[in-house]
Amino acid sequence: KAMKGMKAAAKAMTKGAVAQSLADECELKKAQVTSVLDALAALGASEAKKAGKFTIPGLCMVKTRQKPATKAGKKEIFGKVVMVKAKPAKTVVKAYCVAALKKEI
Repeated sequence: KAMKGMKAAAKAMTKGAVAQSLADECELKKAQVTSVLDALAALGASEAKKAGKFTIPGLCMVKTRQKPATKAGKKEIFGKVVMVKAKPAKTVVKAYCVAALKKEI
C-alpha cells in the first residue's frame, strides 16, 4: 500500500511472446524461433557448466562460482548464539547484464 502511487509493474514477456516478436521481426516461423531459443538455452547451460562463463552479446553474462563448504558449530547471529549445521560445497549461478545494456537503459 505504501507504493500505491506507482503504476502497476509491467509483466515480463513469456517465451511464446518473445518467440512471436522475434519471428515477426526476422520474418521466420514462430516454431523456428522457439527451437533457436531452446538451442540457445541448452548451449548456455552446457557452456556455463564447462567454462564457468557464458555471454549473450549485448544482453547478459552468466557466471558460476564454487561456494565452499561450511563447518558445523556455533555462530553469533544478531547477538544470539545459534547452532549451525554443516553445509556441502555448491555451485552458485549468477547473471549480470553487459555494459552496453546498462548504457541503453
